[in-house]
Amino acid sequence: MSENKLAGQFFDAAIGLLHRVRDEEADSVAAAGTAIADTVASGGRLFAFGAGHSSLAAQDVVYRAGGLALMNLLAVPGVVGIDVMPATLGSALERVDGLAGAVLDSSPAKPGDVLVVISLSGRNALPVEMAMNARALGLKVIGVTSVAYAEGTRSRHKSGSFLKDHCDIVLDSKIAVGDAELTKDGIDAPFAPASTVVTTALMQAVMAAAAGELADRGVEVPLLRSGNVDGGHEWNGRVMTEYRDRIFFRH
Repeated sequence: MSENKLAGQFFDAAIGLLHRVRDEEADSVAAAGTAIADTVASGGRLFAFGAGHSSLAAQDVVYRAGGLALMNLLAVPGVVGIDVMPATLGSALERVDGLAGAVLDSSPAKPGDVLVVISLSGRNALPVEMAMNARALGLKVIGVTSVAYAEGTRSRHKSGSFLKDHCDIVLDSKIAVGDAELTKDGIDAPFAPASTVVTTALMQAVMAAAAGELADRGVEVPLLRSGNVDGGHEWNGRVMTEYRDRIFFRH
């Protein structure tokens, strides 16, 4: 019974956070949607980056049924997920100076494109430098992070700054430092992280806002359909052919 109670508490905590970001981040979500719509309409390209578990929210908007076909994953080898061995290497790579610059220099990103940088803490060198270097290259940067970390922790970047300090638009996930919503007597550490739920919801909200903006302007929304519904493969083939110069996950 206690396990069911804890499960319900987690759902309540996640729902509460979703209500907060819906209400408190509405203007930022709208601004991010407009930035993406502007880029799509003007022929630009879209990229998303996240390290470790923050990469899950980036991956969720790439090559996704119901998602924008133009969103590309800016992948950094070793930090995209926990497939690298040992898994702790990914965390170590987030603290390496200069890695972000090397990745951007070898990427297809160009001035006028949009890069979404997702980092819960926003304190490590990789996301900070990714945002800094992207802006220096002329990209518009949308940061998805928890502002609480900038107030409750110290930056690991030599500048002393956080991801939020180098973005054109910031979406605050409201996640508390430590990313764990529950505690219980007999369990020595807090548990039940909600950052993936909230960050992924923020990303999908931005995509929805962008799609609405494009439709209101009379611009085709380059969406993908599920390959598991009739006609899905044919639809996606047309979209990927028509927009092939802005889609990089097929190359």
